[in-house]
Amino acid sequence: MSSSLKVPTFATESEEADWWYENRPIVEAEINTAFAEGRMKRGIPAPRGITPATSIRLDPADIEKARAVAAKRGLKYQTYLKMLIHEALAKESVA
Repeated sequence: MSSSLKVPTFATESEEADWWYENRPIVEAEINTAFAEGRMKRGIPAPRGITPATSIRLDPADIEKARAVAAKRGLKYQTYLKMLIHEALAKESVA
């Protein structure tokens, strides 16, 4: 989203749903602009920088567990693993 649209904090899901419904023309315009500028990737804004690729070897059983948990959350397993790594690193940096 651009800086012209600030998404507030919501007290309830109903309040959030109402806000998104009321602001749908603005959100749609933002999405269309991002798409036209090539900033869209799978329905979300594409990352601004290039992230380096890395590979790690994982036990196949761990990958299957990650796939199952990610599927329950509606995520791809690579996204879920990146999320876990990010959370663990953030936790370690606080400690």
